[in-house]
Amino acid sequence: MTTIHGDRVLLRPIGPADRARAREILAAPEVARWWGDPDHETEGLYEVEEGYAVYVIEADGAVGLIQSCEELDPQYRHAGIDIAIHPDFHGRGIGTDAIRALARHLFENGHHRLTIDPAAANETAIRVYTNVGFRPVGVLRGYERGADGTWHDGLLMDLLAGELKCGVSPCRRPAEATG
Repeated sequence: MTTIHGDRVLLRPIGPADRARAREILAAPEVARWWGDPDHETEGLYEVEEGYAVYVIEADGAVGLIQSCEELDPQYRHAGIDIAIHPDFHGRGIGTDAIRALARHLFENGHHRLTIDPAAANETAIRVYTNVGFRPVGVLRGYERGADGTWHDGLLMDLLAGELKCGVSPCRRPAEATG
């Protein structure tokens, strides 16, 4: 795994020294509401598995986590993204920059399509993902079990290479920007 640079953030591979901070991020009520039990969620964060990567989002310290899970079969090659930002850093554009940086990295490494699957009720996350260029594909009914034990819908969203937005316009590669 490599370090990935965004405009405002640095994504670095997670390590054992990040365990306490990762749990703290996932235990914040505003995050746990969407992610679930922090002890369960942190179990697999440190395992090295082909196609699975977890990064710490750095911006004035460790402020969040972002991960990708790649489908490696060439016929279906794509990647999914998941993100959690500590509430102290919500509303600052950090999550948006982290998603753009990881998306750019995944596209540069052979993926043509990315997915993300927020809870259908998570309007803030859906707005951020839409601003990056993700589009709704459909509702996944009864997709995930909430902390209250009931099943909740998810929203499947995807992003194709060339649709990644930098602000209001598509991102351009350096060669395209100068031409």
